[in-house]
Amino acid sequence: MNLASHAGEANANLLFVNVNQDCTSLAVGAKSGCRLFSLGSVDKLEAIYEHNETEDICIVERLFSSSLVAMVSLSSPRKLKVCHFKKGTEICNYSYPNTILAVRLNRLRLIVALEESLYIHNIRDMKVLHTIRDTPPNPIGLCALSINNDNCYLAYPGSSQIGEVQIFDSVNLRAVNMIPAHDSPLAALMFNPTATKLATASEKGTVIRVFCIPEGQKLFEFRRGMKRCVSISSLAFSADSVFLSASSNTETVHIFKLETPRDKPNEEPASWMGYVSKALMSSASYLPSQVTDVFNQGRAFAIVKLPFAGLKNICALATIQKLPRVLVASQDGYLYIYNLDPAEGGDCTLLKQHRLIGDMSCEVRETDKTFTKPGGPPTFAAAAASGNRTEGTTERNVVEDYTEGLDEGTCATADLLVAARENTPTQDMLKLDDDNEFPPMTHDVP
Repeated sequence: MNLASHAGEANANLLFVNVNQDCTSLAVGAKSGCRLFSLGSVDKLEAIYEHNETEDICIVERLFSSSLVAMVSLSSPRKLKVCHFKKGTEICNYSYPNTILAVRLNRLRLIVALEESLYIHNIRDMKVLHTIRDTPPNPIGLCALSINNDNCYLAYPGSSQIGEVQIFDSVNLRAVNMIPAHDSPLAALMFNPTATKLATASEKGTVIRVFCIPEGQKLFEFRRGMKRCVSISSLAFSADSVFLSASSNTETVHIFKLETPRDKPNEEPASWMGYVSKALMSSASYLPSQVTDVFNQGRAFAIVKLPFAGLKNICALATIQKLPRVLVASQDGYLYIYNLDPAEGGDCTLLKQHRLIGDMSCEVRETDKTFTKPGGPPTFAAAAASGNRTEGTTERNVVEDYTEGLDEGTCATADLLVAARENTPTQDMLKLDDDNEFPPMTHDVP
């Protein structure tokens, strides 16, 4: 998420913050350079890379857990640098006709978003494969790229007046579908990990919808709130696509559960509210569609109460030390880590707060609040807050996490393991330990 336009607010040094594709690392861009942090522990935020040679870095994107990093600076907003950070070498250098607003990466494609065009690069040699020109004005560079090789879709606004989503096949380079998602212009887009679902939010920010990809049927509709319109800043799926989080400029992050409600047996209402609910449901067929839609919308399964409001932030749903966590990185320069109870939901407990820029040793506060039931065993949240803190911290699955935690000499072994698992040829995998894989190049993009 680019914070450059709001640099005068909150922490003026922080320009950009984002998580990588599998939520294993956090990228931070600042006036003093950029940093990459490992997200392997709740208690410690380990800096794995720091770049101070270029100031005012407003975009920094890492490719999964590899050494490939794409960067853009405020001093050269039209220039994209792609680097191998472990070797300290520059892979390529591209200049575009206008300001770069967003960069998206997966193992096949690199997407560069300008206000009225999108450039699609081949990640293996960084060549421009296709340019989508004359897109509707997109001043924030809103777009989403799936991380799945089999469903390598790109989503971007199809209109600047209403919330249409254009789905584009970035492998076969063709338009796939146009989804009429909202009546108002789009504010946020996100694919689930398998690229079978797409979450959307509009500038009104009251309703979040999930669509089937590529067909475009609406699968879920969630209501964030009814009292006020807000600015949705990010949407994020969990790795298993069961949960969807949404953060905004309010103090609340909503977590929704993607499950189809089960049919409940007819029961006699046991209270006055039961009678009212039954009457409303029985009369739903006679009410305007706008009213019945409100009754059918899902509500938040869990919520996070942030210690601030009015600041831009991003949220992510990650598994850290084998437990589900909600991550919120904010414009105030901190990363907040909360527990998430996948069975009970409810209020999420703040576990740790980490400083993202400046002297991280000054940090920080930790809460001791847990959810416990009197007379009963500890709940999931209590265990998440107090137990299992160290177990599994260094455990890594090479096949699932690609090259996470590997040194450069063993990346080729990881490629072979992944190829064996997915039955794909190794030449399709990145070999970032080979300098000849990405010879340095400089290009001006027309």
